[in-house]
Amino acid sequence: MSKVNEVVKTKDGYSLHIVKTDKYKTNTLVWRMKSPLKAEEVTLRGLLPHVLQSSSRKYPSTTALRSYLDELYGANFFVDLAKKGEYHVMSFSVEVANEKFLKDSEPLLKKGLQFLADVVFDPNVEKGSFHEETVAKEKRNQKVRIQSVFDDKMRYANSRLVEEMCKGEAYALHPNGTLEDVEKSTAASLFNYYQEAIQKDELDLYIIGDVDAEEAEKMCEEIFSLQNREAEKADASNANTASEVNEFIEKQDVKQGKLNIGYRTNVAYGSEDYWALQVFNGIFGGFSHSKLFINVREKASLAYYAASRLESHKGLMMVMSGIDAKNYDQAVTIIKEQLQAMKNGEFTDAEIQQTKAVIRNQILETIDTPRGLVEILYHNVVSGKKIQLDEWLGSIEQVSKEDITAVAQKVNMDTIYFLTGMEG
Repeated sequence: MSKVNEVVKTKDGYSLHIVKTDKYKTNTLVWRMKSPLKAEEVTLRGLLPHVLQSSSRKYPSTTALRSYLDELYGANFFVDLAKKGEYHVMSFSVEVANEKFLKDSEPLLKKGLQFLADVVFDPNVEKGSFHEETVAKEKRNQKVRIQSVFDDKMRYANSRLVEEMCKGEAYALHPNGTLEDVEKSTAASLFNYYQEAIQKDELDLYIIGDVDAEEAEKMCEEIFSLQNREAEKADASNANTASEVNEFIEKQDVKQGKLNIGYRTNVAYGSEDYWALQVFNGIFGGFSHSKLFINVREKASLAYYAASRLESHKGLMMVMSGIDAKNYDQAVTIIKEQLQAMKNGEFTDAEIQQTKAVIRNQILETIDTPRGLVEILYHNVVSGKKIQLDEWLGSIEQVSKEDITAVAQKVNMDTIYFLTGMEG
């Protein structure tokens, strides 16, 4: 059930990942570009996939590009940006119907791959610069995306916690960049950055669906010709370690306070105790049966929501909760008590079993969609590890109470950030 047959081939300049499966009616192609997060590049990189998505040399307007996708039996195309550990990752995804299910067998897989290559490698360029109007339009959109984080107080509080906790670390940067740098970006500076990224980024192509692997590989060799590269690695050695817990209180016109707490777990994806950390997080705050949910939200009725999540590639855990300002001290105290309870091993075998079952279901649910499957498989690219999915599920099963208590000792509270209303 959890067997995923991923074949990885090293090609000139990129890695090709083929997962042959008859689980989906479509074939999904995902092109990923990974580079270390850098303050001077983060805004340009945040803008780039959206500019590439708008038009290309072959499809010089968004209308032309979208109508070509309609010709491919309504193929889907979208871009995405993410921060994974100290890396900034751009994704270009195309989903096409599997030609096996069509009356007239159009070479849709090949056309999808060619479309991906056109968008990424043959952009809409005039006189050594991106198309001015396209860049102007996408700059406006980028500003809206950056502003939307400020308007959504839950996301804002999380973003501010990361900024304060990881000051001076690349991880503090927001994947969309800053408003002032969007302002400064030009069609020419963006095109210069694009050329650099194409030459230096670590590149991965995923093909997921009921495909003939050899045929798919041949198509890729015809369509993509790239230079070999030594992709740059992020420097993860500059992590801050706080000798005491830092506390930041920010006042804005908000009705509900946002209490966000950051912890250093000192455990990253693929390390020996990573699986124990996953189970620890599930019992502590990851799910609706967890200690935070039951003790902070249900028993003490202090929070509108209370949960924790891991940033696996950076070794962080974030607790997020919504509380009334007057409950601040009590909420912090109860959250601290829950971590102490985990360190003391105050949890039952039933909680361990329930958490393992939920983690297992969550993983299986994620790999039910092609994009979710790519997310899971891409952990190996970011971490430089080679962990199979069944190994992942098996390792979770093996985690003992001792393992969980041991990994809990490594988790230290680092920063408390509280966004509260003007009064009080």
